[in-house]
Amino acid sequence: MLKAKTIDAYIASAPKEARGMLEELRETIKSAAPAAVERISYGMPYYDYKGRLAYFGLAKAHIGLYIPTPIVSEFKIELSAYKTTEATIRLPLDKKLPRALIKKMIKARMKMNEAGDKEE
Repeated sequence: MLKAKTIDAYIASAPKEARGMLEELRETIKSAAPAAVERISYGMPYYDYKGRLAYFGLAKAHIGLYIPTPIVSEFKIELSAYKTTEATIRLPLDKKLPRALIKKMIKARMKMNEAGDKEE
């Protein structure tokens, strides 16, 4: 993928078969955090809401959703069907996005940011 300067350009530069899922993830994050500022950071779509909220990036077979700690561990049971690390969820390109779960995680991180808890 080309080094994009906007999220629109990032999605447009993705392979055709991944664009719909990238756009769906973008809309899911935006609907959970309408006040979040969208931009590109570290070459990926990034959302800022009173601090780091989330990033996402396309890989060969998945989209990585990066949410600062400890959100992934707090949702460990709900995320059991996905490969995760401390701050990463791999969303396979061949499965539906868990939109409701993503919204819950984004809202949980927003609450942490609002409280000034910048644990990372």
